[in-house]
Amino acid sequence: MSYRTEYEKWLASDKISDAERAELLAIANDEKEIESRFFAPLSFGTAGLRGVLGAGINRMNVHTVRQATQGLASLICSMGKDAMEKGVAIAMDCRICSDEFAKEAAKVLAGNGIKVYLFESLRPTPELSFAILTIGTIAGINITASHNPKEYNGYKAYWSDGAQLPPKQAGIVAEEIAKCDIFEGIKSMDLEKAVKKGIVTIIGEEVDEAFLHHAYAMAINKEAVAKIADDFKVVFTPFHGTGWKLVPDILRRIGIKNIITVDEQMVIDGNFPTVKSPNPENKEGFTRAIEIAKENGVDLIIGTDPDADRVGVVVRAGDDYVTISGNQMGVLLLDYIITARRETNTMPEKPVALKTIVTTELARIVCEKNGIEIYDTFTGFKFLAEKINALQKDGYEYLLAYEESYGYLMGDYARDKDAVTASMMIAEMAAYYAGRGMNLYDAMCSIYERYGYFAESTISIVMPGVDGLRDMARLMANLRENPPKEIAGVAVKALRDYQSGERRVFGGETEKMELSGSNVLYFEMADGTSFIVRPSGTEPKVKVYIMVSGADAAECDAKVAAFSDAANALAK
Repeated sequence: MSYRTEYEKWLASDKISDAERAELLAIANDEKEIESRFFAPLSFGTAGLRGVLGAGINRMNVHTVRQATQGLASLICSMGKDAMEKGVAIAMDCRICSDEFAKEAAKVLAGNGIKVYLFESLRPTPELSFAILTIGTIAGINITASHNPKEYNGYKAYWSDGAQLPPKQAGIVAEEIAKCDIFEGIKSMDLEKAVKKGIVTIIGEEVDEAFLHHAYAMAINKEAVAKIADDFKVVFTPFHGTGWKLVPDILRRIGIKNIITVDEQMVIDGNFPTVKSPNPENKEGFTRAIEIAKENGVDLIIGTDPDADRVGVVVRAGDDYVTISGNQMGVLLLDYIITARRETNTMPEKPVALKTIVTTELARIVCEKNGIEIYDTFTGFKFLAEKINALQKDGYEYLLAYEESYGYLMGDYARDKDAVTASMMIAEMAAYYAGRGMNLYDAMCSIYERYGYFAESTISIVMPGVDGLRDMARLMANLRENPPKEIAGVAVKALRDYQSGERRVFGGETEKMELSGSNVLYFEMADGTSFIVRPSGTEPKVKVYIMVSGADAAECDAKVAAFSDAANALAK
């Protein structure tokens, strides 16, 4: 069906609202916009759906949510009564339409005879993962677009292991979605009726308390907090999102007495009125928090994204405040956890750490020098979760799993990145260093002095719309078929193609790698730099990850600048 035919189908349907019809009529003379909305459905993958809010098959709206849920329901129903009775847990964040989309998903599942556990209001993503594991549901749904701009919403699907949907199940759901007419193929039940019949159960504070109990158990050295609790201060912001309640709660539980919140950002609002972007990777979002920190003499600022699976940190560095990157924070936590475990005699017999292939190699150095094994996975916590489960079968206990995009995981009660527990551990670590006259900036400097100098940068090449998708595919195909012999004046030593799972040494042999099946090109440079190109799975952009090492910070910065110029040139 052409995009024009699909557009006319929507206009003619009695299933769309008056507001949706008016929205579509308003673009009647804008062919490019019609094509953008109707050229293809939102792609359903292991990360679920994500897109701009609006009417159309390539937008997030009640119809695409219902269709996706019908696809998931078809998979669950095909597994039999036991799977249907186990049910599906549903959570949502603060975004525009999140509450409505969550209820629509519950209605579709109920209409298919599937048990539902629906959170009463917004909750952090890791708590949904926790609920899946503790209730024992077959699947989960989270209505969230994570740290995307306010125009977006999304639909994350989870499986019974608490991680996002595995490729096999995601493929089946995608097939079922394709077979389902977006208007006529949906089964649904009135929500109030479903609650009365016991098909939908509303859950809330009892799950919060159980989740916090497990998160609190991950604290390693509460004595470090107690020693400096009277004077130690933390500024916290949830960026208008789901971290507003549980993060301050867990900080208080480990003994943090002085928590100063950014009050205007404690207000739940999917328009994110006080920040340009609710992404804790961006320092500009912390502007008000930094002002408060300066006014109160605070060294540590913690911020969680709208669904509280990512956490960003800003710390004092002399008279200024600087961002601790996701790569740096993972290394800080890893080094601290190893130290704290040894000091408290709680190091497991077979400890291990995990990171993704685009995460700093400094983590590997920290582990190697401490006799800890470390493993790489593809980007995404579902892959980290799979590896954790496999390692545990061999008797390993993981200390930390993390990725450079500000996501961290500890413990066995969740299988997705967890900003609640990470915030607690960051505060504990900061208290530990405060007791030694240091803050986290000082601690990071110490790590570079002990382990060597490393630096990382991520360049995003934005390619929106229909043409953008084609350009992304063309860029990856060209790099794969005609790989450069040098980048930024440095020779390429080898190319790892994670799609085929082959590593090709330039001028040498080709060998098979352990990992395969992901559209990632990893250029190993002669100077030790990693130059990695990967299309985003959730946004219309190609990401280039640059990871360098050097004799000092200045050499690292110079390398990052040169390779960043090369990355930006890819779009030209």
